[in-house]
Amino acid sequence: MTNLEELVQEINRFEEIIAEWDESQRCVVIGLKRAIEDLHKTALKRLIKSVKEESISALRHAVDDEVVYAVLLYHELVKPPKQPLEKRLQIALEEVRPGLQSHNGDIELVAIKLPDTVEVRLTGTCSNCPASTLTLSQGVEQAIKSHCPEITKVIAVSSGASADSSRSNLTSPFNPKRGSTWIRVTTVEQVPEAGVLAVKLAGNSFIISRQGDRISCYHNACTHLGSTLDEGKVENGIITCPAHGFQYKLETGECLTVPEVGLQSYPLKIKEGKVFVQL
Repeated sequence: MTNLEELVQEINRFEEIIAEWDESQRCVVIGLKRAIEDLHKTALKRLIKSVKEESISALRHAVDDEVVYAVLLYHELVKPPKQPLEKRLQIALEEVRPGLQSHNGDIELVAIKLPDTVEVRLTGTCSNCPASTLTLSQGVEQAIKSHCPEITKVIAVSSGASADSSRSNLTSPFNPKRGSTWIRVTTVEQVPEAGVLAVKLAGNSFIISRQGDRISCYHNACTHLGSTLDEGKVENGIITCPAHGFQYKLETGECLTVPEVGLQSYPLKIKEGKVFVQL
């Protein structure tokens, strides 16, 4: 049996048998397995060192064999194959895309300029948002460098089509249209004075806070990348986004990090100790 797939199937067959044994029996087999693996890994390390000293080309030729490569990879003696740069860049952008899309924005890869630079374009409301610079540096750039350490420069390319928001069909996430429907969300007693109350209603997520006699309601989303705020630290009437550290005054919704992008607020009214929000 020399085919890699057949060899792996044989190992899996025995693992399935062992899985049905009692714990004490499995522990013995696992201990034996680890001891054998340690022996093999030590032997392989010495073999690699010896072959490398004699002929590095011979070592490379040996690693080309799929069975040899699989065993060395299992023992972490060779690095796993790296995905192409463009693929890793797209994975990085997919990580930040949900937060951007929550604000009617998005991002696209424009160009790869080797050896160390990529160009991206923020689209939709993100293209002219006052926080777009921080969005790029704290969100997009971090994600790209995490997946692609060879990239050291991330450049935002502007788009003429998105520069004038007055001609856009997109609705700003900071000034939503509201109807006149008032819906009960909680009671005054349930709103904490030293924290926030998270409420989900009609497909919306809110945070409600109380400062003295004043109760405020905001959309449960940081204006940076749309991260939820309800698990953020609240201190001295200021809530800090747990994702990237943006800070907001709960009394007014003002953003202390980027003043132009405060929290989206909702009108409230209180009747007989019950709190109603206007949607």
